[in-house]
Amino acid sequence: MATRIENKKLSKSSSAWMKEHIDDHYVQKAQKDGYRARAAYKLLEINEKTSLIKKGMTVVDLGSAPGSWSQVAGQLVGDKGILIASDILAMDTLPDVTFIQGDFREAEVFDAIMAEVGNRQVDVVLSDMAPNTAGNSAIDQPRMMYLCELAVDFALATLPEGGALIMKVFQGEGTQELRKQMQDDFSKIRSIKPAASRPRSKEMFWIAIK
Repeated sequence: MATRIENKKLSKSSSAWMKEHIDDHYVQKAQKDGYRARAAYKLLEINEKTSLIKKGMTVVDLGSAPGSWSQVAGQLVGDKGILIASDILAMDTLPDVTFIQGDFREAEVFDAIMAEVGNRQVDVVLSDMAPNTAGNSAIDQPRMMYLCELAVDFALATLPEGGALIMKVFQGEGTQELRKQMQDDFSKIRSIKPAASRPRSKEMFWIAIK
């Protein structure tokens, strides 16, 4: 009986999520505008406020699948820019985007990314990475913080002075400690909550300038 009730609750919750998703303004807009996910509008707003991604730049998108941030950043850097996307998951091809599948923590994948960068410099590192959530903050938050730390490490290893990291974080345990640590390596850190972020979501985006 308990299992039946739990399944009923889960089904009701899933149905509510699906209805919200279908009715979502940004989901509908993404379908109309040809973006792979509503997350595209988060990066568009962030860049409208910061103007960090410009024509001709070299941008690395970590955890890029399904590719909406790569779509946006690729359009922003234009034909003379370079957009290198990487994810453990497969990602469908995008025009003028170089995709490298694998774990960027591994030397082989990191070297492949840097080979694409070549003799240019990385201007911006993007990270919209998030773990598969379990619905339990005691599990989800540490997983998210780990991904944030990986993105910060990659940015520190690749960005020149003046380069930028745009990274998603979940507000919660560990965020203040990470921000304090980042203040030693980045000259400026700014927080933005885009309109496309659902109000109840704990996500926030940090813009860190090296």
